[in-house]
Amino acid sequence: MFQEKVSANCLNIVTTSTEDDAFQKKGHSARILSPEEAEKLAKDQVLVSEFKQLKLEKEAQKNWDLFYKRNSTNFFKDRHWTTREFQELKACREKNALYSTERCKVFQCDLTKDDLLENIPADSVDVVTLIFVLSAIHPDKMHLVLRNIYKVLKPGKCVLFRDYGLYDHAMLRFKSGSKLGENFYVRQDGTRSYFFTEEFLSQLFKAEGYEQVVNEYVQRETVNRKEDLRVPRVFLQSKFQKPFSET
Repeated sequence: MFQEKVSANCLNIVTTSTEDDAFQKKGHSARILSPEEAEKLAKDQVLVSEFKQLKLEKEAQKNWDLFYKRNSTNFFKDRHWTTREFQELKACREKNALYSTERCKVFQCDLTKDDLLENIPADSVDVVTLIFVLSAIHPDKMHLVLRNIYKVLKPGKCVLFRDYGLYDHAMLRFKSGSKLGENFYVRQDGTRSYFFTEEFLSQLFKAEGYEQVVNEYVQRETVNRKEDLRVPRVFLQSKFQKPFSET
């Protein structure tokens, strides 16, 4: 199923056919490209013009609003993997006697500039999920998101992260002329996506004061039996903790 050779002490392998006919493994080694894939990426070095990049940044919210409007009913599916992969979510809900959907506070904000303290008290949040969120933000502004979250997270509590990993199938599908920067691309609808390395994410969180708990690649080979197609998916799945306050 996967061709790279990795020592057993740094890789846990899980094979399953119960979800999307997919095989899965976790570890710290990035996916190895085929010669054809490596050649394709090596040739794709021309970046989108600075003018267009500025326009995409300015219109980022509008492009994502249109995306969700178009795909509200035919794109998102419940994969039931969040509580399987992040037990903290299930435990938080079950152990909190005050949990009630009627008591949730919903608000809209831009995590890169809107202060979360305007809606959430400092040091009050048990769990923060960043699931396919950070990849849509310009790499130069990602640290602002983590800094914003840090202020409201309780000491000792964590951020649960899952997003696109380096050499995911989606990254390899981009055509020439879609590249914005290293591991950063724009889709035809104007939405953007960054593909994370383990090292980049670790440095990003640690620079804002977080401690790393888990940070690893999840590699999946999804099988479309009808078309006899095997698709390599790569995600980065991580947990980063806000340190306990000094006594």
